[in-house]
Amino acid sequence: MKQKRVLFIMIGATTLLALMVGCATTQTSTQDQRNMLVAAGFKTISPKTPAQQQKLQQLQTGQVAQIQKNGRTYYIVADPPQNVVYVGGPTEYQAYQQLRAQRQLAQENLQTAEMYQDASMDWGTWGGWGVGWGRMGYGIGVGRRF
Repeated sequence: MKQKRVLFIMIGATTLLALMVGCATTQTSTQDQRNMLVAAGFKTISPKTPAQQQKLQQLQTGQVAQIQKNGRTYYIVADPPQNVVYVGGPTEYQAYQQLRAQRQLAQENLQTAEMYQDASMDWGTWGGWGVGWGRMGYGIGVGRRF
């Protein structure tokens, strides 16, 4: 019975930890998007009228939408929790896309580095098999010469 309780507590703690990490990742990526939009030159506009506020609430959060106004192309990204809309033209949108690509590449490089770091930690014991490099006469200083 005690083992079941410990198992239940461990599963609950793991689930809670996974939820916390998931929420932190979402918050970070939203903040990263805001930062990239501003860095790319998008202007931050707050709704001033009830009609603008209603339009903001109807837009999908975080999605880039392309609109045409007075013969010009604009890209908008709604952020209702912050009560703003990010607006930019083709130049700003292209800069934003480049920042996203750079961020993606940086994340992939970090994941690769972490993977290699994790793998390198097991070299001394062959991944937990218990066979070290210096044992069984294969290592340096064992007294065997080839």
